[in-house]
Amino acid sequence: MSSYLRHVEILIRILEHGKTRIGWRGCLLAGLLVLACAPGVFAQRSKLKPPWNMYSPETDVRLGRQNAQLLEKRLPLCNDPRVDAYLTKLGRKLVATMPTKVQYPWEFHCVNSKEINAFALPGGYVFVNRGAIEVSDDEAQLAAVMAHELSHVVLRHGTAQASKAQLLQGAAGIFGGIFGGSAGGALLTEGVALGAGGMLLHYSRSDETQADVLGTQALYDSGYDPRAMAQFFEKLESETKGKNPPQFLSDHPNPGNRVERVDEEVDKLGGVPENAKRDSAEFEAIKREVLALPVVKTPAAAMAGAAPAPSGTFVDYQGPTYSLQVPDNWKAFEEKGGVTFAPDGGTSQSGQLAYGLIISVNEAHGDADDPKALENATRQLIRNLAKTNSGLSVTREPGSVRLNGQPGLSTYLSNDSPAGGEEVDWLVTVMQPQGLLSFLCVAPKAAYPEYEKTFTAILDSVRLQK
Repeated sequence: MSSYLRHVEILIRILEHGKTRIGWRGCLLAGLLVLACAPGVFAQRSKLKPPWNMYSPETDVRLGRQNAQLLEKRLPLCNDPRVDAYLTKLGRKLVATMPTKVQYPWEFHCVNSKEINAFALPGGYVFVNRGAIEVSDDEAQLAAVMAHELSHVVLRHGTAQASKAQLLQGAAGIFGGIFGGSAGGALLTEGVALGAGGMLLHYSRSDETQADVLGTQALYDSGYDPRAMAQFFEKLESETKGKNPPQFLSDHPNPGNRVERVDEEVDKLGGVPENAKRDSAEFEAIKREVLALPVVKTPAAAMAGAAPAPSGTFVDYQGPTYSLQVPDNWKAFEEKGGVTFAPDGGTSQSGQLAYGLIISVNEAHGDADDPKALENATRQLIRNLAKTNSGLSVTREPGSVRLNGQPGLSTYLSNDSPAGGEEVDWLVTVMQPQGLLSFLCVAPKAAYPEYEKTFTAILDSVRLQK
């Protein structure tokens, strides 16, 4: 029993048995004293205000479901009903303490990846890597990871980021650029195109602080040791000194003084409750089961340099307004408004592309034959990409090219790669009646010379419909 519940029990006994001896006024005074001594009851826990959001919770669910369905096809799931059931039980226990009136579907999936990571899509679609389970010392630490992710969903940080981008852009067209053409549409097109990540999975530092704080409160209210939040972050940082940070820290930027802020919130809650839960036999059994699962070669592992080289055999692909040829060992991931081609291991868990090609149609204004319209639309596309890819920079200014006899622009970009280090992004754009048709060729800098010949062959094969 938590300290708070014990104090409530004492209060009930006072009210039931003390009234004949000290009267109702005395009982009331004694009760107030008991509650005043109860840790956390009147503690000044932080009050969190979700950021401004122009979209409805229904949009969160629709968008999250569509992305989840796509990711379930891309990710190597554990496919272990017991593990998924355990994550669902733990997740729903945490959600029950959180301040939300929205009834999200809440789905939980274990991903067969040794990378230490977890992420939640808008609407409550949660993916937890086996690596996060294996690295957790106890159930409280795993609960901390999940509470952090659930907080992003409850505070609706994903669509809040999209709202902010649209406000800054000042044009309705950006939503189509982000979500593939319709409000609440398919997987992000521009946001996940480059290595730095998608808008709905790339939170601000203030978002991270809010998720840390609400997650700490959820741990406390669920009966777990709230210090587990800070301990998990300390564990990750200490184990990765001098190495590449785990994917969780890459996807969740440190807002600064992270551990100190969590400790401060624990103090505001009244300290660690007596008999706070740390571990359970169920967690230990699930951890053993996860450790026994066969290791699957995940996209993150392949990105260390083992992604297969492009095949020399090409196959035809027919798009809505174009056709081309791509290596036969690349898979096509079609999304509303575009398509991504990538080899096995060419994309990260959250949809970040490390090796391959993205084709998309972007809103543009002006005459398709006007060179100025092409240049303006291309520069606008690059500005949109830079908003969700902080490491993006132009390394070679747009230059004139011909694509299937039509005027186009060729631009070279540099960005942070999910494979580590830098990547080269070759962007080729051409104006079409439907908008700006873009071809984004992506590969890590070290591997780019090998891929450049393939990219050139693909672009030479492009046939645009008149």
